Amino acid sequence: MKIASDDRSALLAILDKFRRQRIVLLGDLVADEFIYGEIARVSREAPVLILKQRETRIVPGGGANAANNLVDLGAKVFPVGVVGDDVSGAGLLECFEQKRISTRYILRVRNHVTPTKSRILGGLAHWQRQQIVRIDREPLQPLARRIRKDLTRKAARLLPRAAALLISDYGYGSTDAKEVASLRRRAGRRPLPIAVDSRFDLLSYSDVTAATPNEPEVEEAFNTKIGANQKLLHKLGRKLLRRMALQALLVTRGRDGMVLFEPRRAPRHIPIFGSDQAVDVTGAGDTVIAAFALALAAGASSYHAALLANCAGGLVVMKRGTATVTAQELKEAIRNA
Repeated sequence: MKIASDDRSALLAILDKFRRQRIVLLGDLVADEFIYGEIARVSREAPVLILKQRETRIVPGGGANAANNLVDLGAKVFPVGVVGDDVSGAGLLECFEQKRISTRYILRVRNHVTPTKSRILGGLAHWQRQQIVRIDREPLQPLARRIRKDLTRKAARLLPRAAALLISDYGYGSTDAKEVASLRRRAGRRPLPIAVDSRFDLLSYSDVTAATPNEPEVEEAFNTKIGANQKLLHKLGRKLLRRMALQALLVTRGRDGMVLFEPRRAPRHIPIFGSDQAVDVTGAGDTVIAAFALALAAGASSYHAALLANCAGGLVVMKRGTATVTAQELKEAIRNA
């Protein structure tokens, strides 16, 4: 993707404003666990490989990954969410404390299971390790309504000094469209950008600033397949824009880049930034919404916010595991684009 000189100057100016932004993140905090091992031999019990475990690492995933990206992009972030009183929850809190991310507004709930995605990776010594299987651990019961209300109150107290609100709804119950509507009303007439990433309940949100679904999430919302049908993509994008009463809808399409929908504008196709041969797409959507929301908070237009999000997404998929992008990396990439 080439960036015009005028756009490049505007993007660099926006990046310089990232450090002054305070972002409230309300949503589902997920732990991404990576278990690394070396192939030892084939088991005698079954035709499967035996791995010798060498390392286990927990990093922020889901909404926690979006918060992690916001910090590395230079923002001051206030995550509001829940973790359990388990190893994964402790690992997430430790990751935040190491990054000097405030954990003051994170509830640690007894007997709650922190949503955890464990990826087991194996390979020969000195070789690149490949993912073999993923094991998901999820809460056994929905989060109590009183806890969700408490999280909303915590987020509301932070809004007066916030430059944007980012909603990360992975379906684990930390928030929902009703709670976000309540927060929007509390913000009053203040022009606070609200960006939503909802994995399973996209159509329930309305009157927020922006949403950044991927194409499969748009297909699921309308129970249809888009494939290579650009006309259908445009039709569904416009429909989603109207249904959610958005100012901007950014649909991510993997190697086909992104499409930005805005009211009374033709859809804008943004080609992929960098290589179309991604190394690892884990958590790329969290990076995209973090960069997009932060750019809106810094005063960017939806188009310039989309360009920055596209650059951030293109950089992060070239890294292994759940990764982040820094403001300096973005600057260098934009200068060279």
